[in-house]
Amino acid sequence: MVDEACRPLNRGAVKLLPGILQRRAALNRDYVASLATENLLQNFHLEAGLRQWFMRNTAHGHKGEALDRHWGWESPTCQVRGHFLGHWLSAAAQIWACAGDSEIKAKADRVVDELAACQEKNGNGWCSPIPEKYMHWTAQGKPTWAPHYVHHKTLMGLTHMAILAQSSRAFQVADRFADWFHRWTDDFTRDQMDNILEVETGGMLEAWADLYALTSDPKYLALMERYRRGRLFDPLLAGRDVLTNRHANTTIPEAHGAARCYEVTGDPAWRAIVEAYWECAVTRRGHYCTGGQTNDEAWTPPFSLAERRGAWAQEHCTVYNMIRLADYLYRWTGDARFCDYIERNLWNGILAQQNPNTGMVAYYLSMRAGDRKVWGHPTHDFWCCHGTLVQAHAMHDTLLCHTDETGLRVDQYFPHEARFEVDCVPVTVRVEPVFRGLTVGEPTGPGHPWVHKMHRPESWTYKVEISAERPVEFSLSLRKPEWLAGPMLTWIGADGPREAEAGVGYERLRRAWQNDTVFVELPVSLRAEPLPDEPETVAFLDGPIVLAGLCDCERALIGDPVRPTDLLRPNADGDAYPWGSAYRSVDQPTGMRFIPLHTVVDEPYSIYFPIVRRWSSDLTA
Repeated sequence: MVDEACRPLNRGAVKLLPGILQRRAALNRDYVASLATENLLQNFHLEAGLRQWFMRNTAHGHKGEALDRHWGWESPTCQVRGHFLGHWLSAAAQIWACAGDSEIKAKADRVVDELAACQEKNGNGWCSPIPEKYMHWTAQGKPTWAPHYVHHKTLMGLTHMAILAQSSRAFQVADRFADWFHRWTDDFTRDQMDNILEVETGGMLEAWADLYALTSDPKYLALMERYRRGRLFDPLLAGRDVLTNRHANTTIPEAHGAARCYEVTGDPAWRAIVEAYWECAVTRRGHYCTGGQTNDEAWTPPFSLAERRGAWAQEHCTVYNMIRLADYLYRWTGDARFCDYIERNLWNGILAQQNPNTGMVAYYLSMRAGDRKVWGHPTHDFWCCHGTLVQAHAMHDTLLCHTDETGLRVDQYFPHEARFEVDCVPVTVRVEPVFRGLTVGEPTGPGHPWVHKMHRPESWTYKVEISAERPVEFSLSLRKPEWLAGPMLTWIGADGPREAEAGVGYERLRRAWQNDTVFVELPVSLRAEPLPDEPETVAFLDGPIVLAGLCDCERALIGDPVRPTDLLRPNADGDAYPWGSAYRSVDQPTGMRFIPLHTVVDEPYSIYFPIVRRWSSDLTA
């Protein structure tokens, strides 16, 4: 193990409170529960000869497929069939660990039992929904669609069941399946293995590291070394850009693997790979206003976003996996900038690419003006993004707060409750927003901590309630988001406001806590964020939230992007509360309404807007 600047709380110690994450996680849980077990297992059963393919009824869906099976990428004619089950198992294990959902746990245990039966029927450790010959074809250089990707999902789901749901059977199945890979890779030269790794391997490296952490078995160290992607990692370490125009989600899980290898071995060479990947993918490349990147699943050239602003931008899988990579780096460094990155991608990727009514996923988030989100179907598509969808909304609790050597860090301002111990004293910390039509005022007594605002408040306000069985000293560290429009303010009880130091990072409040309330005020403002390679084209953000203009074509706005409040004004019409995040354009040839990107469902929308500066009579030729 390695030293970490901060550590996540145990699963189950962080509870989502009423708010957007809780609502979206509930949608996701219902989808996970809705899928029939035998349909999830259909391709494993077929491969093991435990089921024949036939239709039980003649009911058909909107595309003509029978409703008694899973289709799309789960069809028995697709070479990546069965990939979704591993994602599903991972999500089920996380839902159980976080919420103790016994229905999901029972269903997941049955799936594991069936996988064990498939493995027994196959007879050589093989536990896959696709045939072994796909692996031999890959080794021979014959075209295949990512068999390693499919195997990784199965190993990942089994490993997460072993770790999070304490399933010994899941571990046994994964361990026997790993024996197959150890035998298969025994006789390959390094060059042959490198050729095999050119075909998408998913997170195989991370799976071997997870299993090594569980067992300390040297066979997993051997597999970790065999699956080291030298043709990607070594150029990255040399500072070369080997990501431009490369399939993004092929390489991000390999960076996850390097990260996990560092954690289980302590070898800094693995960490250097992860840091080099982040430097190349983010620091020296830039991203859209949403925090996401890529077009047609490939990394764009550095800071060349305008020319790739198409309909196939920002793949959901990439958003999810880059959040996971940022989380690794945050735990190692404690650098709040990784939490800023996660926050932006949560609002404008994970939440924006989940339908708030159906819970379904949008594979891409179009950056093209006037486009609509294209939502998946619960059983007809099963894109890769269906898989990362169910995992993304099962892991929210892991991103909200961490502990460090001084106490608790509040990393994200979504409603949640954390339970932990300080010096063997149980402590509970609740983080909740304050109604946006109110703001913290000078407290005049225990029952009067608020004053009304006549206009939209210029800050987001939260209360953090700390309770402990007896007074206990620790630091409560509150993140100062990158989007702050002024100094962050904090109140403790009836104390006066305290202004945080400038700059990103954390405001640390240290004292003996027992039954205390801290109010946190985060100044926020509307701002325009330009495209780096087209600075006269901007997106509008309210704090971390990207605003979408509701329009069916590209529209230019007339004004000054440095003064976005002259272009957009608050518009509460239709908001759930007196002051939401809706705006309307002003002094434009055609009016337009702006709403948070994550609330767009079926409306045509645009994210970026060309700005035409107003003519001034003061200008001279």
